[in-house]
Amino acid sequence: MATADITAPPREPGLGALLRRNRIDAAITAILLALYAIFIGVRPDVYTSFDIYRAFMTTLPYIGLLALAATFIVTLGEIDLSFPSVMGLSAWVYGTVFLASGSLGLGLLAALLAGAACGLVNGLIVTKIGVPSIVATIGTMFLWRGIVNVLAEGQGIPLVALRDSPLHPWVVGRLPGGIPMQFAWFLVAAAVLALIYRRHVFGSHVLFVGDNAASARMMGIPVDRVKIACFMLMGGAAALAGVVLVSEVTYFWATTGDGFLLPALAAVFIGGTSVFGGRGSIYGTFVGVLIIGSLEAGIVAMGIAGFWTQVIYGLMITVSVCIYALIMRRAG
Repeated sequence: MATADITAPPREPGLGALLRRNRIDAAITAILLALYAIFIGVRPDVYTSFDIYRAFMTTLPYIGLLALAATFIVTLGEIDLSFPSVMGLSAWVYGTVFLASGSLGLGLLAALLAGAACGLVNGLIVTKIGVPSIVATIGTMFLWRGIVNVLAEGQGIPLVALRDSPLHPWVVGRLPGGIPMQFAWFLVAAAVLALIYRRHVFGSHVLFVGDNAASARMMGIPVDRVKIACFMLMGGAAALAGVVLVSEVTYFWATTGDGFLLPALAAVFIGGTSVFGGRGSIYGTFVGVLIIGSLEAGIVAMGIAGFWTQVIYGLMITVSVCIYALIMRRAG
């Protein structure tokens, strides 16, 4: 019996074809390079010194961990607005368990479990009760923050004793050259999540569900479980970000996590993840984190008032969402 000779269509060779297939990633990379070219041109004394980049490496991981996990949520066509509050609640759990047990590792485990539990609650409300994620996570945003305020009684917790733990250098220590350990963990997280997003069956399920949940369900993909898992990933990432932040400053305050919502989501949208779901890029989010994380310092270094930062964040999100809406319209 003759068999058909089935061959894959040849790919167009060359750099141009590669850029066309990855045009959003190429565009966001070009924006990053242009931004730093401007910074270096205006303030070469600041941006030709490694000190400024070392400072970025200290603060970028907080936004980065949140943005990487949020990429999965947004790819689903969902949103999570509660993660700054989860970050605060998990940081309180971390500090409290550490002070009670003297074990940083036990505190870290408790924080991760608390964050994942918050994500589980978010996921169940969205999938089993059917509340839209934006509404559900607005509610839990206030719920988790309220619980933090009640438990902490609005007070901070000094955690200087963290520095005596043998695990502390592994969380926020310094590598050769003064590179912060948390930046290394951020790079590891980005690499692992990129592999999951593009090479693992779970990442494929996320993309299928985000593109068309009904079709994904007909294909046998457990849509609800995929969504719940992504919300739990978001909760765990928020917990880890809270642990790293508190470990760095060795102090917990009741507002821990406030101020991270807009930068993290801005990094996701600027990086090419569609607000409509079904499309996204961990690489794009990674570059978006580099842009957002260095923007405020760059604005101040250029002599522009720092309060312009939120204006620029908001403008970037709005423009990004509009661009992707136009792309979707042309594709349709």
